[in-house]
Amino acid sequence: MKIINLIENTEGKSGCIYAHGLSFYVETAHHKLLVDLGPSADTLKNAKKLGIDLSAVDTVILSHGHYDHSGGIIPFSEINPKAAIYMQSLAAGDYYADDGENAEGERFRYIGIDKNIVSLPGIRMITGNHVIDDELELFTIKNRTHELPFTNKRLLVKTPDGFIRDDFAHEHFLVVSSEGKKILISGCAHNGILSIMDAYRTKYGSAPDAVISGFHLMKKTDYREDQLKEIREIAKELTAYPTKFFTCHCTGVPAYEAMKEIMGDSLEYVHSGDEVIL
Repeated sequence: MKIINLIENTEGKSGCIYAHGLSFYVETAHHKLLVDLGPSADTLKNAKKLGIDLSAVDTVILSHGHYDHSGGIIPFSEINPKAAIYMQSLAAGDYYADDGENAEGERFRYIGIDKNIVSLPGIRMITGNHVIDDELELFTIKNRTHELPFTNKRLLVKTPDGFIRDDFAHEHFLVVSSEGKKILISGCAHNGILSIMDAYRTKYGSAPDAVISGFHLMKKTDYREDQLKEIREIAKELTAYPTKFFTCHCTGVPAYEAMKEIMGDSLEYVHSGDEVIL
């Protein structure tokens, strides 16, 4: 199995663009797939730099309905119109971020996908859990076991009656079964990595061998002490799993460093262009 990051927030492999967003290339015995496609066509440029032929990709998984994971989908479809693109039907919703009363532009900023994506010929709209084949399976969360991470409070859905808190029903998680291992891949873990791990354990009866996911703990301002405490508590709970965790993107480097102090070798950061070594 081969897993390579195509774009992420931090500088990694020389010559690879780094930007706020996420994309992974995964190669198994039977598939060449992408999990998310980053914020723009820069993802495709990195793939070329890394020697990855995107025209050979057969499957794309859009983890949830945000622009920084979907911006490269339309440029990708122009070079590869045959790949199946799986997304939750709710991922086409109207998702916004509340940038606060002192925002430089509009307070409520659209962060959803380009709506033209839903008209692409490869789109496969699904609702809830979905088995693709023996190697690839998608699952969702119906009942969270933990509160949403504090960083999700500013993320909203626009409805006819106004803005409401996003419940992240548009997010799903990929399980890759290959070479005797089970790998759980998430985009941002908006539902909370602890709830996702609990849902995985309930569904599969064990823990995954590895998890690749952002944890959505990033802030543009300094953390309050209660927020740092929440981050540390998440890390402590994750140490109970016999799982290797690889994180990136929306976790943020300061949150990663706080978690790393607790999790040690069971947690690694994946930078733009890095290969994940299982």
